[in-house]
Amino acid sequence: MGNLVIAYIILAFYSLFIIVHGTDKLSCNQTPYPTLCNHYIGTTNYSISSSSSDDVSFHDIALKVTMDQAIVAHKLVSSTMESNDFKDKRAKSAWEDCLELYENTIYQLNRSMSSNNLNDRLTWQSASIANQQTCQNGFLDSNLSSHYLNYFPSISSNLSKLLSNSLAISNTLTSLTSLPKDPVVRGGRKLLSFNGFPEWLSPSDRRLLQALPGTAAPKADIVVAQDGSGNYKSVSEGVAAAGRLSKNGRVVVYVKAGVYRESVNIKGGIKNLMMFGDGIGATIITGSKNYQDGSTTVGSATFTVWCDGFIARDLTIENSAGPQKHQAVALLSSSDHSVFYRCSFRGYQDTLYVLSQRQFYRDCDIYGTIDFIFGDAVALFQNCNIFLRKPMSKQQNAVTAQGRTDPNENTGIVIHNCRIMAASDLKPVQGSVKCFLGRPWQKYSRTVVVKSSLDGLIQPAGWMPWAGSFALNTLYYGEYMNIGAGANTAGRVKWPGFHVITNPTEALKFTVANFLDGGSWIPGTGVPFETGL
Repeated sequence: MGNLVIAYIILAFYSLFIIVHGTDKLSCNQTPYPTLCNHYIGTTNYSISSSSSDDVSFHDIALKVTMDQAIVAHKLVSSTMESNDFKDKRAKSAWEDCLELYENTIYQLNRSMSSNNLNDRLTWQSASIANQQTCQNGFLDSNLSSHYLNYFPSISSNLSKLLSNSLAISNTLTSLTSLPKDPVVRGGRKLLSFNGFPEWLSPSDRRLLQALPGTAAPKADIVVAQDGSGNYKSVSEGVAAAGRLSKNGRVVVYVKAGVYRESVNIKGGIKNLMMFGDGIGATIITGSKNYQDGSTTVGSATFTVWCDGFIARDLTIENSAGPQKHQAVALLSSSDHSVFYRCSFRGYQDTLYVLSQRQFYRDCDIYGTIDFIFGDAVALFQNCNIFLRKPMSKQQNAVTAQGRTDPNENTGIVIHNCRIMAASDLKPVQGSVKCFLGRPWQKYSRTVVVKSSLDGLIQPAGWMPWAGSFALNTLYYGEYMNIGAGANTAGRVKWPGFHVITNPTEALKFTVANFLDGGSWIPGTGVPFETGL
């Protein structure tokens, strides 16, 4: 075994040497868009042949070139907004979304360039791709593509391809350097998580999350209360104050019981923010922005969080627009290493937008109708209640719509040990509404349902197409050891991308310990599932 590991390490470093010190043409030929790669890398000051530093890798150069194009794209979006008076509300909102998304892309690429952790790079570059696609979706979903393409011709296309090239290189390096790792061993048995929480949570954060509602609450730095008994009366004011508060550790905001009718946007400049309330149904943050009122999908969110390390506990976040208003988001999260614990997300279409990066949901309630858990994050739902609500007449329900656009992204939606069932308004008529586990929003859509309870409202086919045969060969949909009247896989779809998972090694890829690491999949070791799963 020792010799095998040594050989593996030697092979990995040899491969790295070839990629770092080989010709840029050879490396470019290994990317999805070699011609574009050669054009940008071969004609810039960042090419390997002209670099004065031997330790500048091809990967670093590819990221630098991509960053330069992202900056150009951001400037173009900014200047377009300054020079145009958009009379169409949704078009203006779409450009505003793009500006924020490109700012985030520059942030993701910048920290990818400064990190030596290939798993982090893979996650952050996947987020950049999600940002680019989300920007375009704002126009495509609203039939406003001309507003986008007329101002943003080849730059957008080139940036998308450069992002794909950089991600492919990251994925190659990650595969070469990632050795198999086992879950942590404590007390003679293997555990995939600590008390149900990811291992990347600090002990102090675990204690904050585990406090029961109504018991000794975490010490709050900021208190929000509608009755004036706190520091501020609105959640947005509390968040703004948290951003001004200088602390080495986590900033904790306590939102007392009440109904807060507002839109909350937590920017990326804040880090390690925790928000907790007095429990589901007691502390409610609600809004009603929606597609019908001229909002984009991104802009409709009641609660938006960009900051890394965000934790929410004992809250209800709601979009009350109703099914007739179509896209209406309750929560949009692009927070890396974020945790949502004992929270409720209530809406209809597009309730929960898991936009990008690593997200963990534990003991949460999620309500919706069409595509109500969607996005392109590394998102895992554990011990959650997923409620399908009554849609409009002749509509069909789909729990998920995962948005992976590139095969090298490490993203997907995992539903683990959850309960999928009818909400109270659907139960009386559930026989008249077809309900599915998901449909492929993008070409490489990936969703896995593991050891969950599926009510009989789930159709025998399990999954529904997006449009014709789109993505049916390239998606990855999996089910493993589910129970309940809707879990029988005998009548499931026969798509090439659908898998009834029977090998525990395959299912082990989608656990808290492995999937949320945001890196390469852990090679199969034949390890059976433990109780921690």
